[in-house]
Amino acid sequence: MSRLRVTVLALALWIVPTPGNAQPTPLTGDLTVHDPVLTREGATWYVFSTVGKYVGIKTSADLRHWTDAGSVFAEIPAWARQAVPGTEGIWAPDIAYVNGEYRLYYSVSTFGSNRSAIGLATSPTLDPKSKAYRWTDRGMVVQSTPQDDFNAIDPNFVADGQGRQWLALGSFWSGIKLFALDPKTGKPAPGTEPYTLASRPAPATAPAAIEAPFIVPHGGAYYLIASYDYCCKGVNSTYYTVVGRADRITGPYKGRDGSSMLEGGGTILLRADLQEKQRYRGPGHAGAFTDADGTTWLVWHAYDREANGAPKLRVGKLRWDETGWPVAEPID
Repeated sequence: MSRLRVTVLALALWIVPTPGNAQPTPLTGDLTVHDPVLTREGATWYVFSTVGKYVGIKTSADLRHWTDAGSVFAEIPAWARQAVPGTEGIWAPDIAYVNGEYRLYYSVSTFGSNRSAIGLATSPTLDPKSKAYRWTDRGMVVQSTPQDDFNAIDPNFVADGQGRQWLALGSFWSGIKLFALDPKTGKPAPGTEPYTLASRPAPATAPAAIEAPFIVPHGGAYYLIASYDYCCKGVNSTYYTVVGRADRITGPYKGRDGSSMLEGGGTILLRADLQEKQRYRGPGHAGAFTDADGTTWLVWHAYDREANGAPKLRVGKLRWDETGWPVAEPID
């Protein structure tokens, strides 16, 4: 841990206070997700996630009770099977409303390999009851191969304060990258070279466990959220989430104590309760959504000790403290 030089922003996931003696309302319904991202259209909230072979969808009217709503895809696109032989599913989506349509960025890979690719699908609406509802696959956005030093999964679309469009991505290898996008296509122009935003230098015998970038613009600054250590091991997962701040979207991102995310630094945003008896383990792969009223909502998955370590949806608000740093407040 001494290599990380992380500072503790929140010692544990804590409960949002409620008036009087009222107890927080727990999340209910179909909560099994992995790598969730959140958006809203009209009165309906949508979570897209890895759970479900082809990008699962959950919906809610109140952010608390969630219902399974099927999948985006019926099968893996042909281009993806060709680009990543052996892929069996679609992972780690991101959702954004851009230029009058929804853009869904998604990942195809095989576990532990950086022969990976990110694709793009679009739809005019998220409402399956609408006549306009239809996902159209737009093909490959970014690809990585064993000759590259990065892994093209875990996409996150973000627009900066000047309206320029970017895609953050990355898992293990040399860390988190940022590509400039052509706003007309939602893809990088040919020859675009990425910026490096975050990495975790590690001994030759240990992998650089960093992934799941998500950039949140706020107050003229940019906040890079990333997950450190290991997911996907049920209650034995060591995943936790850090955040760094930068004045420019391209970085450098630093924690509250000045530690650089290029060197494994940052400030802890989400981590499991320290006592092993606590319920939720390995919180990570967080996605944020800022609503029209300025509220920033956060979703992530954590492994539930009361459900044999299944990955479950967690929902919270990002509160900004007096020094401009985010604090995650779960709503249940």
